[in-house]
Amino acid sequence: MLVTFEDRLDSSWQQIAVGGGHVEVANGILRLAKQNRADNNHSVGYANAQIDDYQSLHRRDFLWRPPLTFTIRTRFSHEAMSTGDVAAQHLTGTAGFGFWNDPFMMTDARRPALPRALWFFYASPPSNMCLALDRPGYGWKAATIDAQTAPFLCLLPTAPFAIPLMHIRPIYRALWPIAQRAINVSEAMIQQPMSEWHTYRIEWRQRKARFFIDDKLILDCNTPPRGPLGLVIWIDNQYMVVTPRGQIRHGVVSVEKEERLEIEWIKIY
Repeated sequence: MLVTFEDRLDSSWQQIAVGGGHVEVANGILRLAKQNRADNNHSVGYANAQIDDYQSLHRRDFLWRPPLTFTIRTRFSHEAMSTGDVAAQHLTGTAGFGFWNDPFMMTDARRPALPRALWFFYASPPSNMCLALDRPGYGWKAATIDAQTAPFLCLLPTAPFAIPLMHIRPIYRALWPIAQRAINVSEAMIQQPMSEWHTYRIEWRQRKARFFIDDKLILDCNTPPRGPLGLVIWIDNQYMVVTPRGQIRHGVVSVEKEERLEIEWIKIY
């Protein structure tokens, strides 16, 4: 299946455009954009521009399972943001493309679920999702997670005892790799500029996932999630903190100037 954007978005895709988010097609390019800043009378609200193929579906009816290959030609308007950067000059919030199970009821009244995903994922500070040892909890990454595995469900009852121990660095470094393997987390940081056109590819197999940028292998792992999953492409102003030390919170950040994700074509086979 090859999807191009000559004059409009195909009706098989669902759109979300909330807050300062909007979706448009012009000159053969699909643009997802957001802007949402506080003023004297209003606080910052949630802004999201998204397309997906799973709204109104039960998770069991999501469309995609391995084996498949997903390829997208895309670029962002800004570069990745890291701690200490000026937000107005870098991408803020979260953004990305790939497959997940929509675990947080963002598009329908499904029950909450533990996450499953394989995608190219971006998050700026103050996001801090430290799920992979020796990887920052923010940045531009290729990543997998499947928290619905039997090993992780067996580990869950130990969380009240294990979380306090994670504040002790040697214990954290000894114990967290066990949890990381249980939730099938693999991550690789991406160094290629986000604002340049690149071809991103995910090869999703039963026991392996491989991520490429312009045919260069970025991540090769044996932690693919199980399907079915839905395809999502988005850019928003959300942040999330989830750490092994039990820190959990989320919110939104102000977007002073418009930020965009532009897409030339998508291919799935």
